[in-house]
Amino acid sequence: MLVLDIHSEGNIREHIAQLQAKLGDMTEVMAAIGMELESRISARFESRTDPSGDPWEPWAESTATSYPEDANGRLLDRYGDMLGSLSHQVTATSVTVGFGQPVATYHEWGTKHMPRRGMLWADPDLETLSEEDNAAVLEILSAWMN
Repeated sequence: MLVLDIHSEGNIREHIAQLQAKLGDMTEVMAAIGMELESRISARFESRTDPSGDPWEPWAESTATSYPEDANGRLLDRYGDMLGSLSHQVTATSVTVGFGQPVATYHEWGTKHMPRRGMLWADPDLETLSEEDNAAVLEILSAWMN
């Protein structure tokens, strides 16, 4: 899960703190951020790229040859379950964006037998947003500040 809150790192934290001092209840702001990030993550299934814009690794040959005939042919989402489980939840001080399907974790970090195909984080170990996602969040925060 991707979580942004009043304790988030870097310039997002500073902007959230400033805006929270101005507004108090940040629910609408967090909802706007959640919708934007959810849209960006969903688009990655079409572009087949990670948050930094790097292409996802293609299927291994063994995966391609064993792919079910009744599936949709989409990388990472055979039947639409994972993408369909993408959602965000907001509170007055945070937004959580992620997938209801546990298998998303394997794609986000990769495994011993499967390359990483990131969807949420530029670096999942550091939980950092991509430059583009960070800029989009800052743009939303700036719009609310004005």
